[in-house]
Amino acid sequence: MVHGDKVAIVGCSNGQKAEAREKINALQRKLCGMGLVPVMGEYIFERESIFSGTGRERAESLMAFYGDREIRAIFDISGGDVANGVLPYLDFDKIAESDKKFWGYSDLTTIINAIYAKTGKESVWYQIRNLVSDDGDSQLMRFRNTVLGGRRDLFDFRYSFVQKEEMEGIVVGGTIRCLLKLAGTEYWPNMDGKILFLEANGGMIPQMATYLSQLKQMGVFERISGILLGTFLTMEAEACVPDMVSLVKACAGPNIPIAVTEEIGHKTNSKAIVIGREMYL
Repeated sequence: MVHGDKVAIVGCSNGQKAEAREKINALQRKLCGMGLVPVMGEYIFERESIFSGTGRERAESLMAFYGDREIRAIFDISGGDVANGVLPYLDFDKIAESDKKFWGYSDLTTIINAIYAKTGKESVWYQIRNLVSDDGDSQLMRFRNTVLGGRRDLFDFRYSFVQKEEMEGIVVGGTIRCLLKLAGTEYWPNMDGKILFLEANGGMIPQMATYLSQLKQMGVFERISGILLGTFLTMEAEACVPDMVSLVKACAGPNIPIAVTEEIGHKTNSKAIVIGREMYL
């Protein structure tokens, strides 16, 4: 992207509460301050219960930005539970023809992995609202250096291996709970040879054990080339024993490479990862 480019702001998951308006306005000012032109989608704030619009309406708003040649990137600022409701209404042929990337995290894991499964295109697992978080100054610098400066500040993250020593493959995954919403659907990504990235905000041992068992029973751990674990905030805050690494090792077995990073997840200082891109660790 360059100075003067237009970028879209959308909300495909839960609508934003009215009290979030001030922060969203601040986000618009931050984007304008670095020379980008934010264009707001129609379905951002709650209208009925947690919904900003129907699944079809939210999808049509998103697709309008894919069809707008002036829009250079699409940033989803939502999260929650209902993003998968837009999937049947997306035009994946139009998305495949587009040169713009979709950015989002958490519940947007559903859309990001569906885009890869249906088109092979990359998306960025990252929440742009981090620019107006408590870590906004450092996030803004990384974002500007990466998006406008051509550097890799936002994508270079520290990691360490807890099992084996290397892995290579196209990255899929995201928030474990949300990824599993795609199981059994046409939007589930092919797992052969992939690096499976997993993280979570909520959930403790029972929930994580359940999710991992489902992945195992689907044969995922027999097909992927490695696992990258981001942060699991509730489990870490509660110092759960066994921890997530132990749960993953027990479920995935001793032969699969596993790496961990504290720099990708739901923390406001988190970096980004590209879903659908080849990675070597």
